[in-house]
Amino acid sequence: MKKIDWYILKKLLVTFVFVVGLLELIICVIDFTEKNDDFIKNEVSGELIMEYYMSFIPYIASLLTPITVFITTVFVTAKLAAKSEIVAILASGISFRRLMLPYFFGAIMFGAASFYLNSYIIPDANKFRISFELEYLKDPFYYAGKHVHFKIGEEGYIYLFRYDNRRDIGNVVTLERIRDQQLIEKINARQIKWDTAGFWTLKNWQKRTILDNEELIESGKQLDTLLNLSPSDFTSKERHQETMTMTELNAYIKLQQSRGADDVDLYRIEKYIRYMQPFTVIVLMFIGVIVSARKSRQGTGFQIALGFLIAFAFIITFILAKSIAEAGSMNLILAVWIPNILFSLVGVVLYKFVPR
Repeated sequence: MKKIDWYILKKLLVTFVFVVGLLELIICVIDFTEKNDDFIKNEVSGELIMEYYMSFIPYIASLLTPITVFITTVFVTAKLAAKSEIVAILASGISFRRLMLPYFFGAIMFGAASFYLNSYIIPDANKFRISFELEYLKDPFYYAGKHVHFKIGEEGYIYLFRYDNRRDIGNVVTLERIRDQQLIEKINARQIKWDTAGFWTLKNWQKRTILDNEELIESGKQLDTLLNLSPSDFTSKERHQETMTMTELNAYIKLQQSRGADDVDLYRIEKYIRYMQPFTVIVLMFIGVIVSARKSRQGTGFQIALGFLIAFAFIITFILAKSIAEAGSMNLILAVWIPNILFSLVGVVLYKFVPR
């Protein structure tokens, strides 16, 4: 890399930190103003509030990374164009493609950092942030599911008519073991209760064991058993996917798939978005350079406003694509990648009109 590359890259880094810091300040002030009444109502200590915002800030920074990178690119490039620096660079024999090299390196750097933070750092911070919001800012969660089915092993299945997450008690329970599509064991119980020692207690149970030529029936008042099930399976799953590192997310997807759970697509979408975001940074930086490389008669402000308009269009497209993915109306990977595909095409079209 040459001096001009380091010059542009340095401007990108400094401006990115400034843009992120400014947006973080504005968002945190607005967020605190909206939540202050809840903090007072729930008598949240200043120490807890500070810890909450220490986890909230990196979450917002990560969430806004593609947009802040885009705004940074537009701002830096528009300033270079306004001072005729881009014209001088091109006049010196450097091609427009070569001019984009430091932007490309910057996009890779921002994208790689975003992927690592989203996959391994931010989820750990989100564990506290989301639990804080559920405890102090949201209404208490009550599990309302009925006729609940879980796969709890290679051969094991459980059915619950209803589960009370406040007391960790399930009513009308059926446990089944099925091998080669044949029922080999079935337990019915009026109630199942979680014991803090780490096991479940069945009450008023009856067990049927199907042998080759006979059926063995047993019953009793109480039976302790270990199951691949815990009370955490009945807690609030709101934004649960945001609290998982990539390793935890992959393991949880595998677990939910083995159980035949209905919500597994939500976690797969989160995984695909984390892989998609670094490429979003590259696409948006590419478009940012193109829309701001030409010196505008309307001034730098017009180009920055145009950049915000494109950023807003991307956000709307991303929200729509995510909704399509969650609705399951098309392939999840394709749905998640719709914004990148569309804006890549936009970038290719715009590239034909830049000064080269």
